[in-house]
Amino acid sequence: MNNAAPIHAEPATFLALVIFTLVSLGLGVVANLVTSKKAGFLQKYFLGNRSLGAFAVALTAAVVSGGTFVGFPSLAYKHGWVIALWIASYMVVPLTVLGVLGKRIGQLARRTGAITLPDLLRERYGSPALGLLTSLLIMLFLTSNLIPQFKAGGVIMKMVLPASTVGMVVDEATTTADVGYMIGLAVFAATVVAYTAYGGFLAAIWTDVFQSLVMALGVMILFPLAMMASGGLAAATQAGIAQTDIGFAFGPGATKNFHPIGLAFSFFFMWAITGMGQPSTMVRLMSFRDSRTLRFSIIYMMIYNLVIYIPLIFIFIAARVIVPDLAKPDEIMPSVVIKLANPYVAGLILAAPYGAVMSTVSGFLLIISSGLVRDIYQRFVRPLASEKEIEWASYTATVLVGLAVTIIALRPPEYLQLIIVFSSTGMAASFLMPVMLGAFWPRATHQGAILAMAAGALSTLGLYGSGYAMSGLTSFVPYYLLGLDPCVWGLSASLLGGVVGSLLSPPPDPARVALLFDAQPPSAPAPATLDLHPNLASTISTDED
Repeated sequence: MNNAAPIHAEPATFLALVIFTLVSLGLGVVANLVTSKKAGFLQKYFLGNRSLGAFAVALTAAVVSGGTFVGFPSLAYKHGWVIALWIASYMVVPLTVLGVLGKRIGQLARRTGAITLPDLLRERYGSPALGLLTSLLIMLFLTSNLIPQFKAGGVIMKMVLPASTVGMVVDEATTTADVGYMIGLAVFAATVVAYTAYGGFLAAIWTDVFQSLVMALGVMILFPLAMMASGGLAAATQAGIAQTDIGFAFGPGATKNFHPIGLAFSFFFMWAITGMGQPSTMVRLMSFRDSRTLRFSIIYMMIYNLVIYIPLIFIFIAARVIVPDLAKPDEIMPSVVIKLANPYVAGLILAAPYGAVMSTVSGFLLIISSGLVRDIYQRFVRPLASEKEIEWASYTATVLVGLAVTIIALRPPEYLQLIIVFSSTGMAASFLMPVMLGAFWPRATHQGAILAMAAGALSTLGLYGSGYAMSGLTSFVPYYLLGLDPCVWGLSASLLGGVVGSLLSPPPDPARVALLFDAQPPSAPAPATLDLHPNLASTISTDED
C-alpha cells in the first residue's frame, strides 16, 4: 500500500467531538446525582437499581463497539464483499441474545440477589470456587478486549486534534513514537474513565443510549455521502479489485484465505451464539425492569442492527474509491469521514465510532471493577467492609483498571478486530454453557459448571496459542482445526464438559434447586448473597409474568 501522509481533520471537527465528550461527562454527573439516594451503593453502581426500560436494554445490549466502527470497517476495506458473511448473523442476534436467556437470567438474578455474573453463578451452583474462577476469566478476557477499544478511541481522537498538535505527528516516519496517538489516547482514557468511575452503571447506560443514537445518525449521514463520492457500488467494487485482487468481489475462499467456507459458517455461528455468553450482555439482562421490557427490546434491537450494519458494509466497500490504498486500514473510518463531510458534520459523524468505543469501554470497566471489588475484595479480603469503603474501592478499581489498560494500549495491536474476536470467543466458551445449563437444567452441578468453564477457556487459549506459535509469534491468528474457528470448538468442549461433569457428580442440593426453579413468593430469601447485604431483600421478585 502507499504510505501517504496521514489524514487529519480541521479544528471545527475537533470542537464538535469535544462538545460530544462534554455531554457524555455531563450525563455521568447527572446519573450519579439521580441515583444517589436510591437503594444500596452496589446495586446502584453496578446494576442501576434494575430499572432499565426497553429502549435502554436494546441500545446497550446491541453488539456495537470499537470493532463495529474501526475494526469491522478496516476488514471490509481490506477484504471486500466477503465481510458481509462476517456480519450476517448480527441480524438474528436480538432473538438469541435477548430472547433465549433474557427472562431466565432476570429471574435468577432477582431470586439470588445477584449483582454480577460471578454472583449469579456462585449462587446458582452454591460454589465460591466457581465464582472466583468466573471473576478471574472475566478479567483476563475483558482486559484483552479493552486494549483494542482504547486504541480505537486514541486513533479517532488523534485524527481530529487541532493543527498545533497535528504538526507534531505529521512526520511519523521520523519519530519512534506517535505523539498524536498518545495524546488522543490520554484524552479518550481520561474522559471515559472519569464519567464511568463517577456515575457507575447508570452513567454507562445513559451515555450508551445517547451515543447509540448518535451512531445511527452518523451512519445515516455518511451512507449517501459515500455512495455519491464513490460513483456507486459497482465502481467501488471495480476499484477494490484493481487495488487488491478478484477476491474483493467474491465470497468465501475466493483466491485468499480470509474467509473460507469453514470460517463463513463459524462466524455466522459466532455472533449469533457467542453474543449470548458475553458478561456485558448478561449484566444488562440482570438489570431490565420486567418481561414486557424485554419483549420490546428485541424489536428495537432488530431495527437498530439493520440501520447500523448493512449501510456500514456499503460505505466501506465505497471507501476503496474515496481513500485508495490507505496505509493503515484501522484508520479508514475517520479518514472517509474527514474527506467527505463538512468539518462540523464530520465531528458529528465521528462521534458515532467514538461513542461506540466509549460505551463499550464504560461497560467493560464496570464489569472488571465489580469483579475486583464485589467478587474478590469483598468476598475474600474485607467481607464486612462498610458501604462507604466499598464505594471508594469501586471508584479506585475503575480508575486503576483504566490506567493499566491505557499503558498497555500505548503499543496496540495492528488489527483490533482480531483481539475482539479472541476475547468474545473466550468469554462465550467460558460462560455461556455454565449459565445456559444452570438456567434451564436443574441437574446441572457446580462440578459440571467448573469443568464446562475450564474446557471452554482452555480450548480457546490452546487454539489461539497454537496458531500464534505456528506463525513464529508474528500473527495473532488461531489454529483453525478442521477449518473451523475456535468459537465452535470452545463452545462444544464447554457443553460436553458441563453435561458429563454434571452427570458424573452428585445431584445438587434439592432446596437450592427448588428455590431457583419452582414458583416462589416475592419475599423468598436468596441462598447466600443476602448474608452480606440484607438490605437487598426488598429488591427480590420472581418476575413470573
